[in-house]
Amino acid sequence: MRKKKLAIITLGCSKNLVDSEDIATRLSDKYDIVFVGFPVWWGREPSIVDTFLDAYDFNGKKIIPFCTSGGSGMEGASERIAELTKASVDRGLRLGGDYSEEELKLWTDGLELL
Repeated sequence: MRKKKLAIITLGCSKNLVDSEDIATRLSDKYDIVFVGFPVWWGREPSIVDTFLDAYDFNGKKIIPFCTSGGSGMEGASERIAELTKASVDRGLRLGGDYSEEELKLWTDGLELL
């Protein structure tokens, strides 16, 4: 069995902070699983996340979203990511600053990364 390769991308709120097409080009076909991290506002990911997802063909990839938020959930964001990419989108995680290392390990262990 071929070992899966992971990429972790975190995106902020400003298009000036990241060139999404450059990131997408560097991803090429090297990675099977892509973690995409972003802040959530009112249950929605920033537009830069949509721009990034639009710039790359995620066909055959698994996307695992994670976000930071003081209160909003990420269910709507996960649904939009699935619609935009047509990729397999795993259960994401909202980080509110109160997760222990053990809780994060439990989450990642349940993702079937290998």
